[in-house]
Amino acid sequence: MPARRDFLKHSLLPLGALCLSPNLEGLPQPKRPESLLSKRLKSLTRHTPWNQVEAIKILFNTFHCQGMVKIGTDYWVSSVEVHPGNDRSSGAGHLFKIDAGGNLLADIAIGEGAIFHPSGIDFDGMHIWIAAAEYRPDSRAIIYRFDPRQMVLEEMFRWNDHIGGIARNPDTNTLHGVSWGSRRFYQWALNATGKLRHTNVSPLPNHAYYIDYQDNQYLGGGEMLYTGLNAYKRPGKPLFSLGGIEIINLDSYQPVHQLPVELWSPATDAVMTQNPSFFELGEGDKVRGYFMPDDNESTLFIYEASAATPV
Repeated sequence: MPARRDFLKHSLLPLGALCLSPNLEGLPQPKRPESLLSKRLKSLTRHTPWNQVEAIKILFNTFHCQGMVKIGTDYWVSSVEVHPGNDRSSGAGHLFKIDAGGNLLADIAIGEGAIFHPSGIDFDGMHIWIAAAEYRPDSRAIIYRFDPRQMVLEEMFRWNDHIGGIARNPDTNTLHGVSWGSRRFYQWALNATGKLRHTNVSPLPNHAYYIDYQDNQYLGGGEMLYTGLNAYKRPGKPLFSLGGIEIINLDSYQPVHQLPVELWSPATDAVMTQNPSFFELGEGDKVRGYFMPDDNESTLFIYEASAATPV
């Protein structure tokens, strides 16, 4: 089914002083309880075994996937398609709807012109939040929300930076984004219609460096889960990539749990957290992780991890 694209035209917004969310402006806030998923994730260590429970072959060209959410039995995956040439100036952004058998159910176009690189995504219970940016750092982005029931894509605002991951905190009605390489955090306060309450928002630096974030997921309790990787090079040695997850406290923007994920694709040796990731609780409250590490010919790998193994 083709999607209707509802674009609300806005000029690019300036940067300015940091704006706190409406729930944080001037009043101390009680500590929000952590979610059960967050507790289970925090119980994992690098010694916790991850057991593969399924590998679903995706039955179409996925290009270079970015973000993923699971809604019911379907998967929504953002992806960037680069047109021939090496300057990354021309391409197409996609939001795929994929069923549990790996079949393509819908393909929603994301972005416009040179702004075609979709972000990591998240679902707030009503909308999937997704950004599209130019395929370069320090560029421009369009922030969208998508209604998966009505299949309507709505432009919310534009921003003078590359936004590589975006998610909404419904507890405080704030939108949280990260820049290219996740070196900068953004926090936007929203009004009741989902529009910006303030336009004078400045970034905060990310002081955690061991991975760059590729995807994001709001856990509840004022915590965001980020997944990603970084590449390390020693002189005369092959490049080594390490994947991992970080749980960030959205009040302090400091990590409260950091965990390497020592899983690699059997097809390409890409780390499992290289591209999209999604987490939920499975049977027995085990952590269930969904990963699509490979470009073009993708497989959706599903793993489960239980409580940490004592060492």
